[in-house]
Amino acid sequence: MTMLEVLVIAMGGFVGAILRAAISSKCKMPFGTLLVNWAGAFGIGIVFGLELSLTWQYFLASGFTGALTTFSTMKKELILLWEEKKIKKMTVYLIATYGGGLLLTAIGYAIGTVI
Repeated sequence: MTMLEVLVIAMGGFVGAILRAAISSKCKMPFGTLLVNWAGAFGIGIVFGLELSLTWQYFLASGFTGALTTFSTMKKELILLWEEKKIKKMTVYLIATYGGGLLLTAIGYAIGTVI
């Protein structure tokens, strides 16, 4: 990996992380995390459907959506819901995250291939 590629990923990550923090701070748990993960799933589908250059893929996929989305926070929130005995909410969150994420990635990819 070249220094330019590292910088491109870092720039995308900078923007994605700030956006995630802004969204998460405005939304009640777990909706902020669900929103950023859905947005990232949709975005990464578009990115790979567009057949962009490797540099743009690094910026948008590895950097921006990588920092925007959060696998670890989702797991923490699932554990918190479990500990609070909010099993129904935890189950809906889990299904919405994975099912919605997969669906949005597929939709994003389909859109990206026709743009």
